[in-house]
Amino acid sequence: MTETTTAGTLTLSMQQAINRALGEALGSDPRSLILGEDVGTLGGVFRVTDGLQQRFGAERVRDTPLAESGIVGLSVGLAMAGWRPIPEIQFDGFSYPAMNQIITQLARMNYRSRGAVPMPVTIRIPSFGGINAPEMHSESLEAIFAHTPGLKVVSPSSPHEAYHLLRSVTGENSTDPVIFMEPKARYWNKGDVDLEHPGSLTGARIARRGRHVTLISWGAQVSTCLQVAELAEEDGIEVEVLDLRWLKPVDAEAIAESVGRTGRAVVVHEAPLTAGLGAEVAAIASARCFGSLKAPVERVTGFDVPYPSGDLEEEYLPNIDRIFFGIQRTLEYRRG
Repeated sequence: MTETTTAGTLTLSMQQAINRALGEALGSDPRSLILGEDVGTLGGVFRVTDGLQQRFGAERVRDTPLAESGIVGLSVGLAMAGWRPIPEIQFDGFSYPAMNQIITQLARMNYRSRGAVPMPVTIRIPSFGGINAPEMHSESLEAIFAHTPGLKVVSPSSPHEAYHLLRSVTGENSTDPVIFMEPKARYWNKGDVDLEHPGSLTGARIARRGRHVTLISWGAQVSTCLQVAELAEEDGIEVEVLDLRWLKPVDAEAIAESVGRTGRAVVVHEAPLTAGLGAEVAAIASARCFGSLKAPVERVTGFDVPYPSGDLEEEYLPNIDRIFFGIQRTLEYRRG
């Protein structure tokens, strides 16, 4: 149920915000269409596309076979024919069969054709953990996507960000392929969506101001970092929370500005530690803020093991205590 708060502002869950953005994309551009497993009749396993097939018809909201490589390959062909596909990969762990199409076709076609064949394809992927799902249903693949030249990668953290970022990447001016990583653990969290005032949609955003340490995160973990910041305030520690939002391209300027001010940084993500996107963020912070850093950049992440089954998920994901320990290590660090 949508709640109206003030003029131009709605209280929506992230699931509702994304559904609204998709409906507007279909309604504003007849070249847009949605395709994926169960996106039509069922409305998606998370009901994100609920009602869209009834509104726009089965030609515009298409159910596909269970074949992720085929979904992305079909989207590449549709884009070459002038369409603006918005495919859904049902769960992040189902992306692996589509990687050949994503990396060798989707990401390269615009470059390979010297811009003659744009790829306005936005792949929506319910991502990350937090729902106690079985194997292959909770993954953090942002480092793979961000490492692939030609792809843009974005992950919203709130209903407002989800609505406006999705509208921006599915708009008429978008000609590049985008991986839109939706934090499925936050689908049902509600927040205000200001339809008329999106704010800046480029780069990172400061979700909370602080002066002692910067927490840098994206997607579902931004909410956890904000909880940590509130609790830290009780101890007199002012934590700044930087929501990266765009994982490719990474907003190096925003990282440098925030970390340069606080002098300390803790990067938080759900993916394994080794070669995770946090390593790139830490490298940027270290290179740009070398002279002002008061401690090495800390990383609080998942572990270097396959993502566990649902009953062990809470032991795997970064939590408030682990993030606090990361902050404590930066505050207690002394050179020499």
